[in-house]
Amino acid sequence: MRIVIIGNGIAGITAARHIRKQSDAEIVIISGESKYFFSRTALMYVYMGHMKFEHTQPYENWFWKKNKLNLVQDWAETIMPDQKIVSLASGGSVTYDKLILATGSKPVRLDIPGTDLAGVQSLYSKQDLELMEANTKSIKRAVVVGGGLIGVEMAEMLHSRSIDVTMVIRESSFWDIVLPKEESEMVTRHIQSRHVKVITDTTVAAIEGSDRVEAIKLSNGELIETDFVGITIGVQPSIDLVRELPIDTNRGILVDKYLQTSHQDIYAIGDCAELRDVPEGRKAIEAIWYSGRKMGETVAVTITGEPTAYQPGLWFNSAKFFDLEYQTYGFVPNHDEAGVSQYYWEDRTEEIALRIVTDTNGKVVGFNALGLRLNQQVCEDWIVQGISLNAALQRIREIDFDPEFTGRLGKLVKTEAVS
Repeated sequence: MRIVIIGNGIAGITAARHIRKQSDAEIVIISGESKYFFSRTALMYVYMGHMKFEHTQPYENWFWKKNKLNLVQDWAETIMPDQKIVSLASGGSVTYDKLILATGSKPVRLDIPGTDLAGVQSLYSKQDLELMEANTKSIKRAVVVGGGLIGVEMAEMLHSRSIDVTMVIRESSFWDIVLPKEESEMVTRHIQSRHVKVITDTTVAAIEGSDRVEAIKLSNGELIETDFVGITIGVQPSIDLVRELPIDTNRGILVDKYLQTSHQDIYAIGDCAELRDVPEGRKAIEAIWYSGRKMGETVAVTITGEPTAYQPGLWFNSAKFFDLEYQTYGFVPNHDEAGVSQYYWEDRTEEIALRIVTDTNGKVVGFNALGLRLNQQVCEDWIVQGISLNAALQRIREIDFDPEFTGRLGKLVKTEAVS
C-alpha cells in the first residue's frame, strides 16, 4: 500500500511517523515549501539571529531515509481522485492508495488598496520569512496590521532589529476576541513596555506608495509613514487544491469523525480540516499545533487498520508575547458568561496573572496563566476530576511548574477559602 501525504507540517509528519510505527506501507510526503519538516513557530528566531534555519528541524536529515519516508520537494498541483493520482508542478506525478491532505493554513488577505506594493506581506511560510528578510533590510519604520499570535511575533522580530514598530488592531486591546479583558490589557501593557506603539479600535483603510509602501492610511484618515507593512489579520484553511474536486468543503475540507473526506481513501488533517461533527466545547477548525499533532496520530491508527474516531481531548494552547508566557487549559471564555464563575488574580509588579473558571456546580473547568508556567498534567487532572475552586486554591502550589521561581505562585496567590 502506498500512502501519500501532501504537506510536511506537524499534522502530516506526525501521521507519517505513526503510520511507520504501525505499518510497512510505502509513505511519500510531498511539500514544495521545504524538503524537511521544521518548526514553524521557530521561524521568528531565525530572523532574530537566535538560530539558523537548519536548527528548526527536529530530526536529522538521515532520519527520513532510515525510516523509509520518501520526501518529494515539489508542489502538488492537481488531484485526480478516481485515478488516485497527484500531479506535481514539476510535471511529474505520484499515485496513491490512501491520500492524506495536510495542506495547513494560509494568511487571510487584507482587502484594501495597496496590498500589492513592495514591502507589504504576511508571515506564515519559509518563503515569507525569506521575503521579510529582503523587505526589511535597512528600514527604520514598520507597521503590523492585526494582533494575535503572528502579529506579536512579527512585532518582536522587527523590534529585535531596532526597527520602530507600530501595531494597528481593531480590538480595544490585544487579542481581546480570545483573551479576557484583564489578560488582554496586561499583554497590551507588556507589548507597549517594549517600546512598540499599539493603536487600538482602528482599522487600515489603504496602503499608500508608488512602487513600494510609503504610508498607511487609517480609518480615521490619519497617515502613518512606514517602510514595511506586515499583514497579520489571521489565517484560513488552505484548500485551493481541492476546490474544484468532488470533495465536500466549507471553510475547510469537511471530514467525518475518522477524519475522512467525502471521497473514499482521502483524509484531511490539521489546519485544513473542518469537522462535520464538532465535539462539545471545541471548534470545527482548530489551527493549532496540538490539534494537528493529535489528528496525525489518530488518522495513522485508522489508515493502518483500526478505524479510530478523533478525540481532541482537553483544550490546551500556549504562546509567548515578547517575554510574557501564556498558557490556557479547558474552558476559559473571554467575557462574562452565564453558568460560569471566574476567579482572577494578578500582580502587576511581577507581571503575572492566574484565572480559574468554575461551572454552576463549582467545579473547575479552565485555567489561564500569564507570566507563569503551570504543570499541564496537574491542570488537566483537576479539570477532569472537577475539583472545587477552594480545593484548587488550597493546593495551588501543585500547579506551579516554573523551574526558576518554584513556589512563587503559592506565595503570591491568596489561598484562603472563597465563597
